[in-house]
Amino acid sequence: MIQIRTVDQLHIDGSRVFYRVDYNVPLEGTTITDATRIEETLPTLRLLRERDAAIVLASHLGRPKGQRNEKYSLKPVRAKLAELAGASVEWADDCVGFEAEQKAARLKSGQLLLLENLRFHAGEEENDVGFARALQKLADYYVNDAFGASHRAHASIEALPLLYGSDHRAGGLLLAREIEFLQKITDASDRPFVALLGGAKIAGKIQPLEALVDRADMLLIGGGMANTFLAAKGINMGASLVDSESIDVAKRMAANKIVLPVDVVLEDSTVVEVSKGLTEKQKALDIGPRTIAKFAEALEKARTIFWNGPMGMFEKPEFAKGTMAMARAVAEADAITVVGGGESVEAVNASGYANRISHISTGGGASLEFISGKTLPGVEVLRT
Repeated sequence: MIQIRTVDQLHIDGSRVFYRVDYNVPLEGTTITDATRIEETLPTLRLLRERDAAIVLASHLGRPKGQRNEKYSLKPVRAKLAELAGASVEWADDCVGFEAEQKAARLKSGQLLLLENLRFHAGEEENDVGFARALQKLADYYVNDAFGASHRAHASIEALPLLYGSDHRAGGLLLAREIEFLQKITDASDRPFVALLGGAKIAGKIQPLEALVDRADMLLIGGGMANTFLAAKGINMGASLVDSESIDVAKRMAANKIVLPVDVVLEDSTVVEVSKGLTEKQKALDIGPRTIAKFAEALEKARTIFWNGPMGMFEKPEFAKGTMAMARAVAEADAITVVGGGESVEAVNASGYANRISHISTGGGASLEFISGKTLPGVEVLRT
C-alpha cells in the first residue's frame, strides 16, 4: 500500500505554496475544449485558500522542446482557471527569474499566480537541479497534483520536491485520490475484475497489458489494438490500423481471458463478421453490435472495471456507437469503475455518464504505468 503525505497534513497557514498541476489541456487555437484537468484541482485550491496560502501554480503544456513557443503558452489556461476558481489569477511571463520571484513575493493570502510553461526551459525535462533551485525560490512549501506527469522524472516533479524537507512537501487531494482508486485496480479484491482496453496501438502499453493479463479475470479489447490481436490470429484486417511491430507481442499474450471483437463497423457503416476477414480496402473503425452486446454482458457481471482507450474512431458520430455503449455499460455496472485517462476521459465526458464513474483519472500514461507496477517518480518523493 502506497502512503504519501497529503496537503491537509502540512502546516501551511499563511505560507507561499508551489502548486504543481497538470494543466496540459486540449486546445483548439486558444480555446480549451476539455477543462477536466483544471476542474479536478479546484478542491485542493479551495483547501489552500482556506488555509490562507498564497499559491504559485506551475504546469507544462504540450512539447515545446525547451524553447519558448507561444503555441504552448498557458495564457488561455489563466482565463479558464480564473473563471472556474472564481478568483483573479496573476500572471508571470516566465516560470523562473526576477519577474516570477517578485510577483510570488508580492502574493497575499488566498491569491493565485500562474507561471508560464515550465517546458519552455530545457532544465524541466532534464530534471536539472539548478532549474529546480530557481523554482524553489518562489515558495516555502511544495504540493503536487500533477498525477498525469508524475511518471516523468522532471525537475518540477522530482528534483524540486527533494529540495524541500519532508514536512514541507505533499501530494494534493487529486493525487491522493488517483493513488487510492488505482490501488483498488492493482489490488482488485472485488471480483470479477474486467479490463476494457482500446485505442490505436499496443506499442507503449506492453507492460500494462502484461500486468492486466496477470491481474484481470477478463480483458475486453477493442479499437485499433484489437485489430493487431486479430491480425496475430491470422485474420485479414484489410486496410485497418494494425500495429505491425507488435504482432509478436500480441501472439505471446494470446490467452483465454482476452476477448476480441466478433464483428466490426466499416468505413461505409456496414457491419462484417471478423471471422470472415476483411477485403484489401476495408477498414474497421468501430466494434459491431454483437461485440457491444458481448462486452456489455461481461461488464454487467464485473465488480472491478478499468477502462483505457476508445473502441473506435469515436470522434466521428457514425463510429462512436461502440465507445458510447461501453461508457454506458461501465457507468451502469455495480462495480468500482476507473477510467484511465487520455481519450477515454473525452469519450466518457461526451457520453454524459461521467458522474456515474467511480474515478476518472487525469493521467493516461501515468495510470497505465501505475497499474503495471512501475514506480512513479512524482509519487515516490512524497511517500511517508
